[in-house]
Amino acid sequence: MALGSAPLSADAERAELETVVAALERSPRLAKLLQFLGQKYLDGQTDQITEYNIATEVFGRAKTSFDSTDSVARTEVYRLRKKLKDYYDTEGKDHRIQILIPFRTYAPEFISRDSLTPRQQSDIDELDRIPISDQVDPGEVQSLANAERANMADPAGSHVARKQRLLLAGAAIAALVLISFGAVQFWRRNQPSDSPVKSASDSAESSRSATPSNPATVPLRLLAGYSGSPKVDSAGSYWEADRYVTGSAGFERPKTPISRTVDPMLFDHWRTGGEFSYDIPLAPGTYELHLFFVASPPDDETQFFDVIANGKPLLTSFNISADALGPNIADEKVFKDIVPDKDGYLHLKFPTGRTTPILNALEILPGLPHRQLPIRLVMQSAAVTDHNGTLWHPDNYFQNGVVSDPPRQVGGTPDPKLYAQERYGHFTYSIPVDARGRYTLVLHFAELYWIPDPTGKIGVGSRVFRVYCNGTTLLDNFDIFKEVGSLHALTKTFYHLRPTPEGKLDLTFDPIVNYATISAIEVIDEGQ
Repeated sequence: MALGSAPLSADAERAELETVVAALERSPRLAKLLQFLGQKYLDGQTDQITEYNIATEVFGRAKTSFDSTDSVARTEVYRLRKKLKDYYDTEGKDHRIQILIPFRTYAPEFISRDSLTPRQQSDIDELDRIPISDQVDPGEVQSLANAERANMADPAGSHVARKQRLLLAGAAIAALVLISFGAVQFWRRNQPSDSPVKSASDSAESSRSATPSNPATVPLRLLAGYSGSPKVDSAGSYWEADRYVTGSAGFERPKTPISRTVDPMLFDHWRTGGEFSYDIPLAPGTYELHLFFVASPPDDETQFFDVIANGKPLLTSFNISADALGPNIADEKVFKDIVPDKDGYLHLKFPTGRTTPILNALEILPGLPHRQLPIRLVMQSAAVTDHNGTLWHPDNYFQNGVVSDPPRQVGGTPDPKLYAQERYGHFTYSIPVDARGRYTLVLHFAELYWIPDPTGKIGVGSRVFRVYCNGTTLLDNFDIFKEVGSLHALTKTFYHLRPTPEGKLDLTFDPIVNYATISAIEVIDEGQ
């Protein structure tokens, strides 16, 4: 159905699908993928368009061994988005209907090109930022080798790739102007009394920071110590090779499994070996900074270093293993109210102190003054967009538990897709937040497994569990069925939660009778 216009007929949509699939015959992997996505859409089965089904039904991954670390679905959908954009810019430029796969979802839309919504136009414009030749995850070299050779043999495709790289270069020098509303506060870890707090005059001065001639395009996501092609994470976000950095060197991290992340590729490389710094040009405004770390034995317990932003401490005597509660555990630190210095640059320094510093990745997002951006996780392998157009990211930050499959139909909510699956078992989440904030936590539940049957043995008491946050009991003897029955949405909201000193909301789902469960999680900063 076209959004923002009269509905398109099913026949028109089917005809467009057949035409475009035929046009992609020189890219058989993408043609097969588009046929799968389009047919599911036309059959009204968009709930079956999941990362798991794409990987197993389209690209032949083994159903018994596939997990979310396999990026074949994300990689190929990214390539398909660009291929469709190129097609509608050239051969299909006169088509009345356009097939669009919005960012951070795999379900296609059939849209009327004469009545695009702002969101649709934004998705189309965003494609120009990412060169098609850079969309293949190097980790997929073996499985995508044939497809890459086919692309290299396609002169038209190569010409488009060069054209898109030029567009990317042009976009990189464009100014992204954001309005600054507030002050910047930098936290000195474990020493709150020493945290620098800016006065109103300091805030006004920060808002008058210079605009550099070549501000970075934000969101900016860099893989520290990495120099290869860009990669795509589980939410469809684009991570670039390291830049804006001086000092030290990049190294490949030992190939050991990492817990509490569905994107281990963020931790494949380090920048380490000595002092290093980032000088990132930013338009005036308020930003949110995320730093990603992982420790590996045997030196993880003795490694301490500082991180400094614009001359003021962000982290002091920081030990990754202590912060993450062990080696080979993904650790993410979040800082709100980040502003560029007076020269228009964010200066991040990782000085050599007791030991050499380490960084795996960094992310800079457009921020909210005095508030962290909301965190919304859905216990599924692909992102979900709710009825308000809000994006819910794929499941992350967990340890243990299993995601259910297939999806179930849930009532009592305008967003049944949020509740279609669950993580169940005995499991935990460690959700990173700015340690200075207070947070509202919303937990979304549905009883997907225990459905009443004629025996009458299933019902109240079939599933009972507890939920803790940072050691405090949020729910005790919690029974979803007792409150709303089965296949019905239920939310529980908790206010004024204080994070751990490490900046985490540590959630524990503890079974009493059968497994604990959760379908989605929201974290909202209560700052004004």
